[in-house]
Amino acid sequence: MSRAWLFVPADRPERFDKALASGADRVIVDLEDAVAPAARPAARAALAAWLASTPARVALRLNAADTADFEADLPLLRHAAVHTVVLPKAEEVVVLARLHALRPDAALVPLVESAAGLAAARALAAMRGVERLAFGHIDFQVDLGLRGAHEDELLPWRCELVLASRLARIAAPLDGVTTDFDEPAVLQADVARALRLGFGGKLCIHPRQVAAVRAGFAPTAEQVAWAQRVLQAAAAAGGGAVALDGRMVDKPVVLRAEAILRDAG
Repeated sequence: MSRAWLFVPADRPERFDKALASGADRVIVDLEDAVAPAARPAARAALAAWLASTPARVALRLNAADTADFEADLPLLRHAAVHTVVLPKAEEVVVLARLHALRPDAALVPLVESAAGLAAARALAAMRGVERLAFGHIDFQVDLGLRGAHEDELLPWRCELVLASRLARIAAPLDGVTTDFDEPAVLQADVARALRLGFGGKLCIHPRQVAAVRAGFAPTAEQVAWAQRVLQAAAAAGGGAVALDGRMVDKPVVLRAEAILRDAG
């Protein structure tokens, strides 16, 4: 299960290998927000050289499809090292279809960052090649004109991404970044909220966040022990009703226990 996805700026090639060594489940080389427009041509050239020589498999965040930079980014997809393509400002299925045609073996991650993107979330999630959705909640707030919105006010839209993912039977979505990387308690609270809502991972902007995100989304030892006991009790009952710790063990409980053990690896 890929839980912690770490951004690294595409114009900082000296950080690529450090990002890969951070423990992140997937590294996203970012050609969009992290790179000034004037620096993107040089960043592409350096990135192309690195992609041609590295044995690593990375994700690549392109620029938005309605920009000239998007077309300039596409030749980078020919590199086998690009395992995943992250599409910012995702709103139209035709763009995903084009990316899939260019690299049918690469996973696609549409980044929902606008009202139009949220309205299309179910269609985006159902597209061939899409591995999971991701929530760009900061740009989303700007697009909707939410002024100083508290995180709780984004709950309906986060839930919609979880629902869209489930309906499409793809992996649970990735929650957006926590911009404050000097306050572990803030990150911990954000991870806990995302987990409660059904997200399966989180975008990270600093290597310091990776370990906490991985740990926060992983089942605890207590949860694993409980799940093992549930399955043992269910097996002993031979499919019949059984009680455990004063609670009835039925099919939903068994399915939850199985999910915990899958997530624990």
